[in-house]
Amino acid sequence: MLVTAMAVNVGLAGSALAQVSPEEAAKLGKELTCVGAEKAGNAEGTIPEYTGKYLGEVPGWKHVKYSGGHPVDPYAAEKPILVITAQNMSQYDAHLTEGQKALLKTYPTTYKMNIYPGHRDFRYPDYICERVMGNAVNAKLVNDGMGVEGGGPDPFPIPKNGMEALWNHQLPARSWTEEKSSDVASVLPNGSIGWGRTYQRNLSLDNSPPNAETVEGLSSMSWNSIFKPARDNGNMTIVHEPYNYQTSTRQAWSYNASTRRVRQLPGFGFDQPMVGTNGTMTTDEDRMYNGSPERFNWKLVGKREIYIPANAYKPNTADIKYADMLTPNHPNPEFMRFELRRVWVLEADLKPDYRHVYSKRVLFLDEDIWSAVMADNYDTRGELWKHGMVNYYYHPDMSAWQAGSQFFMDLNSGQYTGYSMSNEAKKGPILNEGKFTPDMYTADAARANGR
Repeated sequence: MLVTAMAVNVGLAGSALAQVSPEEAAKLGKELTCVGAEKAGNAEGTIPEYTGKYLGEVPGWKHVKYSGGHPVDPYAAEKPILVITAQNMSQYDAHLTEGQKALLKTYPTTYKMNIYPGHRDFRYPDYICERVMGNAVNAKLVNDGMGVEGGGPDPFPIPKNGMEALWNHQLPARSWTEEKSSDVASVLPNGSIGWGRTYQRNLSLDNSPPNAETVEGLSSMSWNSIFKPARDNGNMTIVHEPYNYQTSTRQAWSYNASTRRVRQLPGFGFDQPMVGTNGTMTTDEDRMYNGSPERFNWKLVGKREIYIPANAYKPNTADIKYADMLTPNHPNPEFMRFELRRVWVLEADLKPDYRHVYSKRVLFLDEDIWSAVMADNYDTRGELWKHGMVNYYYHPDMSAWQAGSQFFMDLNSGQYTGYSMSNEAKKGPILNEGKFTPDMYTADAARANGR
């Protein structure tokens, strides 16, 4: 376990509005990457040094921009350097989360973790780095962390508390526009699957290029249309995400294809079950966490060296079929890729006066991309309940990291959800094409689309 001097166990008290000094900010782009990760590898050599040698390209992936080409794994020829099983897991206890250990213990004959050589070879464009480095001295929390001024991406590359780390996850360096079709699989313990399919088009205003049209106070807008299951075909949801959840709330509208009516959805998010997941996934679990931070107290625990999904091309390629990947109880471990990486550990405890199906959440944020790649979630009794993971991969369309397939495993019931999977979609994600505008994310737009 590694806890760095930077990663202090601190909440908002005392340093809520503290900004880094110019001397600290000067480390960005030098001993730290432009987004705040340590450039050096670890002393043991098991975490490599950051190289950032590739920009806008992935070796072996002859990608045509905005074509929707499926990802190609640049590390397909590599073999695991280590396989962690229920039998040898005690040797690697310091590098595993409680959820990972529970999976290994619960499914000792079917679950394992293939550990691969580490790679830190991809970098962000200069304009992203310039914005992040500017944010380091200009961005600040407001309203007790419920909002941020200074915007994204990665507003706090050298975080001082849990709220700052959370906002880095909420506002990562990502695509400006995203268009994709993806599948949702609710996998029961006996292996039977309930299917869903959605079409999404997302607009990340905090990552918009210069002179692009933005909306005051909003960080992002999303559109989700349902194709499957058949009973929900044609239903749509539009969501507006604010920069400040105290002065504004998440706004959402739903179009119902049966009634051909649009209605506003008050209180959308939090622990409402995600459509098509059989209750295995909550609305605020997409990308491990999203939405207002209001129901939890957020604490930055520190940094640890953890085996996490990284350079996870394989589980997102068109070569992998759902029939092979979606095995009972958990996804097929042969298709998962883990590397040893430094992660920020972010704990969230439910506030006494608030309700949620989770009493505690532990998020693991990859230091190189600032997004949560795993989460361990606890029930109202304080018992470990679920483990989630996201398979991120670097995408040439945007020269940044794309959230690929996600898996949410219920350790009690044995069922799980495969979410945001595009392996068998006709196209992969189309990113940063820039063809979406804010006027496409309104209640009137939903009505017109329904007609």
